[in-house]
Amino acid sequence: MGAIMDLFAGPLGWLLDQLVQLTGNYGLAIILTTIIVRLLLFPLTISQNKSMVAMRRIQPELNEIQKKYANNKEEQQKKTMELYQKHKINPLGGCLPMLVQLPILWAFFAVLREIPADGATFLGLWVLSEADPYYVFPVVAALTTFLQSKMTATDPSQKSMLIVMPIMILFFSLSLPSGLVLYWITSNVFSIVQQAWINKMYPVN
Repeated sequence: MGAIMDLFAGPLGWLLDQLVQLTGNYGLAIILTTIIVRLLLFPLTISQNKSMVAMRRIQPELNEIQKKYANNKEEQQKKTMELYQKHKINPLGGCLPMLVQLPILWAFFAVLREIPADGATFLGLWVLSEADPYYVFPVVAALTTFLQSKMTATDPSQKSMLIVMPIMILFFSLSLPSGLVLYWITSNVFSIVQQAWINKMYPVN
C-alpha cells in the first residue's frame, strides 16, 4: 500500500505545487487538482456508470430471481450469473474506479501533510493542513456524499448505506485536514454533476 501511495503522491504533489504557483492559492489549487484527477479517471467512471445503468435495467429481473429462488441460494446464484451473462454485465465493473480512488485519497493525505500551515488557507478561513474548526467542511462533505450515493445506488438493500456512509464521512472529516475534506467535497460535486449528465445520456428506460 505504501508503494502505491508513493506512486500517486509524487505526481499529485508536483501537480499541486504547479497549480499553487499558477493560482497563488492552495484551496483553489486543491480544487483544480481534484478536477484534473477526476477527468483522468473519466474513462473508468464512464465504464462504472454504464455498469450501474445496466444493473438498474435488470433490477426487476434480479428481484424476481431472488423471490423465486429465495429458498435455494445455489440456484439463485446460478440464475443471477446467467442473467449477467445474458446482458453482458460484469457485476464487479463498478468497483475499479473506487479502488483506484482510495490510494489517490491516501496519497493526497500524505501530500497535504507537507503543505505549509502559514498561508495555506481557503478563503482565509480554513487552514488546509488542520481540521475545520467551524465544522462547515465536514457537514458539506456528508451532504454531498449523501447526494452522490443516492444518485448511484442500484440496489434497494443499499438504502442503509445512504445514511451510514455520510455519517462516517462526517465523523472522519471532523479530524481530517481541511484540504483533504475539500478534495472529497470537490470530488463529490464533480461526481454529482457527472452522474446527472450520464443519467441523461444513458437513461435506464
